[in-house]
Amino acid sequence: MKIYHLSHTDLDGYSCQYITNFYFKNLRFYNSNYGKEINENFNIILEDIKNDEEKKALILITDLNLTLNQCEEFDKICKEKNIKILLLDHHQSGLECMQKFDWYFLDSTRCATKIVYDFFSKICVENEELSEFARVVNAVDIWLKEDKYFELGKVFLNLIANAKEINRVMFKNESINYFFFLLKNACKFIHKENANIALDNAIYFIKKDYFSSLNDDTLANLISCFVVEILSKEKERFRIYYERKKGILTYNIGSTSIIGNDFLVKNPDYDFFVDINSRKAVSFRANGNFDVSLMAKKLVGGGGHKSASGGLFAGFKDSSNYNYIRAQFIDLIKSKEVKKEEKSE
Repeated sequence: MKIYHLSHTDLDGYSCQYITNFYFKNLRFYNSNYGKEINENFNIILEDIKNDEEKKALILITDLNLTLNQCEEFDKICKEKNIKILLLDHHQSGLECMQKFDWYFLDSTRCATKIVYDFFSKICVENEELSEFARVVNAVDIWLKEDKYFELGKVFLNLIANAKEINRVMFKNESINYFFFLLKNACKFIHKENANIALDNAIYFIKKDYFSSLNDDTLANLISCFVVEILSKEKERFRIYYERKKGILTYNIGSTSIIGNDFLVKNPDYDFFVDINSRKAVSFRANGNFDVSLMAKKLVGGGGHKSASGGLFAGFKDSSNYNYIRAQFIDLIKSKEVKKEEKSE
C-alpha cells in the first residue's frame, strides 16, 4: 500500500510527516493550509494515485481539521475509488466530523505529531528518539508552559516557521527534504544543556550546511545557487513565452533580484524571469536581452527599469497548484495579445 500524506504547513504538520517517513518508505507528501487548499491538494493526490496506478492507496491527513462538506465529499470519492482514508488531528472544531466518520480520529489533549507517533509506534515499533521529539512538539503546539521542553519547542517552532528558503509550491520534494533535514538536526539538541539557546545559536549554520557547496559563500548566495540549480534542471516545466521571447515563471520564489539574475546568467537562452507572489505582486527581471518594463506595462499596468520592473496582477487567484498559477499568467498574456490584434485591425 502506498501512503499519500497530506499535512499542515507548520511545525506540527511537518513533524507528522517526519514521523511517517521514519516508519514507511512508500510515501508521497503534500502540505496545505486550510480552506480550498485542502481540496486542491486532495485533487492532486487523486491524480497521483491514478498516475501511479496504485491498487492499494491510503490518504493520510494530519494536523488539518476538515469541514463537514469536505468530509462528505472525500468519503464519497474514496469509497467510489476504493481508496482508504485516515485523519489524525487534535483540533476541537472537527468534533462533528469525528462523530460522523469512523476514519476521522480526534484527540484535543495531544498535538497531531504525538497522535501520529502514538498511533504508528503501537502498530510498528516504539522509538525513544521519536518519542522525545514528539514531546518537544507537543509542549509548544498545545502550549504546555510548564513542560521542560516548552522553550526548546519554541525554537523548533520558529525554525520551521522561518524556513522559507525553498518554495513548497514549486519544489515540493526539495521542500519536504529540507524540513526533514532541519528537524533531524534540531533533534540532536534535545538532551544538550540549555538546548533552546544552543539550537537557536546553531540555526544559521544548520541552514548553511544544507545549502553548502564546495566553496563557502554567504547564505543568500548559497540559497540562490541551490534554487537556480533546481530551476535550471526543471526550466521547461516553468517556461512561458511573451512576444516570441522565452522566459520562466516562478511563484513566491523570494530574493527575486538575486535568483532572477543568477538564473538568466546561467541560462542565456532565456530572455526574462517573472515571479508572482501570493499578494498578486509581479516582479520582472531581464539580463540585457529584453525590456521587461514594457512587458510589465502591457501585462499589469506596471513599469520600472529595462532589466527590473514590477506590477500588480489584480485578477490573480492564489493557489497551491503551480500549474494553475502558470495557466493564469499564460491566459493573461493571451488576453493582451488578443487586444493587441483587435487594435491593429
